Amino acid sequence: MSDNKRPETMERITTPELANAFIDEEIAKLRAQIGEGKVLLALSGGVDSSVVAAMLIKAVGKQLTCIHVNHGLMRKGESEEVIRVFGEELGANLIYVDATDRFLDKLAGVSDPETKRKIIGGEFIRVFEEESKKLSGIAFLGQGTIYPDILESDGIKAHHNVGGLPEDVEFELVEPLKFLFKDEVRVVGKALGLPDTMVYRQPFPGPGLGVRCPGAITRDRLNALREADAILREEFEKAGLMGKVWQYFTVVPDFKSTGIKSGKRSFEWPCIIRAVNTKDAMTATIERVDWDVLERITDRITHEVDGINRVLYDLTPKPTGTIEYE
Repeated sequence: MSDNKRPETMERITTPELANAFIDEEIAKLRAQIGEGKVLLALSGGVDSSVVAAMLIKAVGKQLTCIHVNHGLMRKGESEEVIRVFGEELGANLIYVDATDRFLDKLAGVSDPETKRKIIGGEFIRVFEEESKKLSGIAFLGQGTIYPDILESDGIKAHHNVGGLPEDVEFELVEPLKFLFKDEVRVVGKALGLPDTMVYRQPFPGPGLGVRCPGAITRDRLNALREADAILREEFEKAGLMGKVWQYFTVVPDFKSTGIKSGKRSFEWPCIIRAVNTKDAMTATIERVDWDVLERITDRITHEVDGINRVLYDLTPKPTGTIEYE
């Protein structure tokens, strides 16, 4: 059987009992693999990397060092939450790097989606490499790879390893979640004692808001996207949709239309809302959000966010669309 094929006999993890059994088994494997070695983990703050971090903390404790790179494409308040949960509450060895200017300068004027991904992934590798060289004795690299990543890309997460690891940096991969689907990862996260804000956090791609800001990224459009996303998440939580809808986010495309704001003509961007439900991220259906909720979100975004004068709702399932935009 291929090392990247989920065992046919593996039962889906749907209960705390099954999650605890999985955790016990994986922790034993992690300790056997790592021994007295040191592990490095790129901690994005997403569900997958957070669960891997919690599992490694449980398995090897201070042998783990987490690096959180803020590439300037994070959601509002996200890096602050990573610092609070892992640095303060879980006591992890956490290195925080604010590389916002570095990433956005590299992305200036770049509109091709694949080029953007390669820049973000490549720059992430370089920042990660620079930080890892400041550490000694690191032999293992933790990864938040899950099974849909393997099925869709035939390998580890592309957005964390575009072009592969640098040739002069040699790590043995540690991937305890590579046979799990997203819903199973959440069950495991709950069993590990992670807070709901981590376990039910919206899925977030490695390139972050970069894939939701189609075209060449500008700081003003990126800021509008970040503020609109924060409003969407706040209103979905108020409406009781936070745990009901699998993934929801905003997109601010690179074109403008005419509108009227404060009694004056405006020429601003639209904001697209996308809300989907799925079990395994291989297919997805659209959430039918109540009209009152959508109207409230529209009112807030168009009145509170500079640069946006329209709000649209994406009705496209997967397929024919993908979950993300780029």
